[in-house]
Amino acid sequence: MAQMKMKKANSSRKEKVIEGLPVMGRNRAGCDLGSKSHWVCAPTVEGSEREITEFGCTTGELLRMAAWLKERKVESIAIESTGVYWIPVHEVLEAAGVEVLLVNTRQLKQVPGRDKKSDPEDCQWIQRLHSCGLLRGSYRPKEEVCKLRTLVRDKGILTAEAGDWVRRMQKSLDQMNVRVHRAVSDVDGVTGMAIVQAIVDGERDPMKLAKLRDARCRKSEEEIAAELTGHWREDHLFSLKQSLKMYATIQERMGDYEKEILRQLGEMEWQELRGQPAAEWKNKNKAKAIRRRGEEGMRPAYYRMSGVDLATIDAVGVEALQVVLSEYGPDWSRFPDEKQFASPIRLVPHNPGKPVKKKMRRGTSSRTAAVLRMAALSQRNAHTALGALYRRMARKKSPDLAVFVTARKLAHLIDRALRWGQPYIDEGAEAYEARFRQARVKSLQAQARELGGQLVMPVSAN
Repeated sequence: MAQMKMKKANSSRKEKVIEGLPVMGRNRAGCDLGSKSHWVCAPTVEGSEREITEFGCTTGELLRMAAWLKERKVESIAIESTGVYWIPVHEVLEAAGVEVLLVNTRQLKQVPGRDKKSDPEDCQWIQRLHSCGLLRGSYRPKEEVCKLRTLVRDKGILTAEAGDWVRRMQKSLDQMNVRVHRAVSDVDGVTGMAIVQAIVDGERDPMKLAKLRDARCRKSEEEIAAELTGHWREDHLFSLKQSLKMYATIQERMGDYEKEILRQLGEMEWQELRGQPAAEWKNKNKAKAIRRRGEEGMRPAYYRMSGVDLATIDAVGVEALQVVLSEYGPDWSRFPDEKQFASPIRLVPHNPGKPVKKKMRRGTSSRTAAVLRMAALSQRNAHTALGALYRRMARKKSPDLAVFVTARKLAHLIDRALRWGQPYIDEGAEAYEARFRQARVKSLQAQARELGGQLVMPVSAN
C-alpha cells in the first residue's frame, strides 16, 4: 500500500509541468537607451518571433523607430529612465500613438535572471519583462502639466541663484564692516535693498542710509545708522555693484517666467471657473505675507487650474501649491488613496528591519517632499491644529519627526482637497489638544479596566 501511494505521488509530480511566465501582451516592445544609439526589441511583422534593431539618436531616426514599431503593430514599449535620453524618445513615440512605459532602472535591477548587460541583450530582457507584465511605469503627468513643470523648475533654479547673489552682496558688505544684515532682518527686503542700492549709487552717510528704513522696521534710525559705518574699499564696492546687477537681472528674468507661467495656467483653466476670483482670505497674516511677496496673482490662477484653493490650508503658501500642482497636476486618479500619494514622496513611516544602503533619489518626489517639509516647519509656533500636532510630536519624539509627521499630514490634506474637494477647516490648537486629551483618557480607562481597576479623574477646582 505504501509503494502504491509513493507511485501515485511520483506520477503526480511528473504530470506537473512548470512553464515560463505567461505572456500578458504580445504587441509589446522594449528599448535600451544610449547616448549614441538606441536598441529596440519587438515582435516580428508575422508576430511569431522577436527581432532587435539599432536606431540612432537623431530626430529622423526616432521617427523611423516609431514607424518601425507601428509596422509591427506595437501597442506599448518600455524604456529606461536613463538620464535625459528618454525624453525625446518618449515624446516622439507618444506623439505617434505608442504607449510608452517609463521604467525606473532600479526596478529592472531588482528582477533576477538578467545575463551580463549589453545593449542588444538588455532591450530583449526589457521586452520580455514588459510582455509578462512585470514592469510598472513611473508617474508622468499630462503634456500640459509637463510644460508648466518645466517653467516652475527653471524659476526655482533662478530663485536659488538669486539667493546666492544675495549672499555675495552680504559678503562684500561684511568685508567693509557695513552690517546691513544686523540693521534689518533681510538684506533682500524692502529696506535692505534700498540701502544697498543707495550705497552702490554713492551714498556713504549712515544717517541718510538709515532714513531709507521702512515704517515696519523694529529698529530706529539711530540703531540702523550705527550698523552702517564702513571703510568703503573700492574693490568691495565694485563687487557689491556687480552682485546687485546680477541680482536685478535674475529678478527681471523671474518676472518673465511668472508671466509665462500665468499664460500657461490660463490655457489650463476650467471653463466653469474662467475669470472667477479665489475666496477671500480668512488668515489675514497669511494674506499680508503673500501680498508682500507679490504672489497674490498666482493664487487665483492655480485655483482656476485645479478647481481647489490649496492656499487655504495652513502652512501651504503659493510656492508650495505651485510645486505640487506643477509636479503632479490636478488629476489625482493615478493615486488610489492618500497613502499612495505620500509613498513616492517618501513621507511614510519607517519600516524597521535590516538597513539597506540606498542612493538619494532626486526629482519629483524630493521637490515635493522638500517644500512640504518647509511648510511643516513654519507651523512650529503657529496657533493652529497643525501647529499643535507639530509641538506634540516634538515633545514626544523629536523636532525632526515633528517635521516629518506634519509634512505627511499636509500631504494627506492636499490629497483630500484635490481628490474629493474637501475644504480645509482649522479646528484650532485648543480643540486639537482637547481631542487628543480625550483620546488619551479613553485609552487609560481601557487599560485600567483590563487590570481590574478604575480610572478616577480629579474634580476641577471650579
